Amino acid sequence: MRKVAIVMPGSRLNINLRRESEAPLYRQIIEQIRAQIDHGDLPSGARLPASRSLARQLGLSRISVVNAYAELRAAGYLSAQAGRGTFVARDREAASIAQPQAPAPAASQRSASLRQMMRLARRPGVIDFSGGTPPSEFFPVRYLQDAINHIIERDGADALSYEAPEGYAPLRSAVRDYVRAIGIDCRIENVLITGGAQQAIDLVLQSLMSAGETLLTADPTYLGIIDIAQTRRIPIYGAPIDEDGIRIDALENALKRLRPRLIYVMPSYQNPTGHLMPLHRRRQLVRLAAQHGIPILEDEVYREFRYDGDELPPLKALDESGVVIHTNAFTKVLLPGIRIGYLVADGPYYERLARVKQAADISTPGLNQRAIHLLLERGVLAKQLERNRLELRRRRVAALAAAQRHLPAGSAWTAPGGGLFLWVELPADGPSAAETFIASIQRDVAFAIGGLFTIGAGGEHAMRLNFGIHKRETIDEGFRRIGEAWAALVAEYGDVERGAVL
Repeated sequence: MRKVAIVMPGSRLNINLRRESEAPLYRQIIEQIRAQIDHGDLPSGARLPASRSLARQLGLSRISVVNAYAELRAAGYLSAQAGRGTFVARDREAASIAQPQAPAPAASQRSASLRQMMRLARRPGVIDFSGGTPPSEFFPVRYLQDAINHIIERDGADALSYEAPEGYAPLRSAVRDYVRAIGIDCRIENVLITGGAQQAIDLVLQSLMSAGETLLTADPTYLGIIDIAQTRRIPIYGAPIDEDGIRIDALENALKRLRPRLIYVMPSYQNPTGHLMPLHRRRQLVRLAAQHGIPILEDEVYREFRYDGDELPPLKALDESGVVIHTNAFTKVLLPGIRIGYLVADGPYYERLARVKQAADISTPGLNQRAIHLLLERGVLAKQLERNRLELRRRRVAALAAAQRHLPAGSAWTAPGGGLFLWVELPADGPSAAETFIASIQRDVAFAIGGLFTIGAGGEHAMRLNFGIHKRETIDEGFRRIGEAWAALVAEYGDVERGAVL
């Protein structure tokens, strides 16, 4: 344990580091400074010690203090004045808004801190691997412009009126035909058009769950499902995964012990890990859910980004009991901003979803639905997929080569067979992903910190890199900078061990 009390004009900074704690030392500094600011022990305008001075008094590498100060600045707690130093921010409005009014679970606090750090990725000039979409140059803007002009000329004001809550009938028919082609036995009465897959997920949780009922998913999992569950006050349990996705043995134990109300999975190229669930496990999952009478929400938004191997049937195609609710969207494969997705569900599930959808927004914008339908009718989706897959496959090759060339020895990753992401586990005995992120930002490169996607305490050394968002030469340069950032942190740690910073 290392305690330091630093007297400053009008205030006193107390740092009590517990080296035996699982929390990284820089994280302990952040939490203690933030608590003292919140409680008024460090008033607005108070000047903090220089990073080098504080590091020396704490017996730490300077980079730990630099990282802590940087995250506190990003959260609005501190401000830096060139040539003068670091101060408690005078305008704390942004920081106070970001804090929950009641004590939050440790995982929520960690997630909030990581999100505050991720804001640094938005700086101009940063090579940003943190996003979840394909690059904007993939978007069929010219085709969309032609489609909208045609629709306005053809349909006039009808294109701008409310549609049926279930969706624009020709688009629902097109979705029915599409999912039939991948093995889903479906009628138009089973198709519900939504405002993207995110709204589809939210509708399912609103329709099938109540506050306090448990949602079961993989750990790590899609960040959006964590957000929605927390907003709806739904406890979320993460079952462990392996290279084939969520483990069936762990899932079965959780079903017996927790009696969850819903299972959420991404069978194809999961976000964030990129894992593809094999056919035998898909069958096991559907069979197990049917035995327990628990519905599955299947999210297939990355399904179309397949680079290797045979196409696998979605869970809904294997569903003989009606327990699977299938969702997908045109946001990743065509136009993210148009926000058109869909749900496929049976009987009572569908009726409840349709009622909640109507209450939520009356209908999804009709012009957007008609535009997507016309793009499908004109074959734009097929053309886009062929072109995008070819280029994304090249970028995946570039990312794997860059990872091998630049990331630290001892890092682990699996070559994804599809999707947009490379999930990397940094060496467990080295700097954490959050520390590496701050050091990387100083080199104008960013990635998604693994802890954002975890429900438990894992992910400390994991990072998710969207290789699809950048061209091949930029991928190599970005990975090189990340590797350099990690190496610089290791060198700093080595200085401390040798007594260079004491």
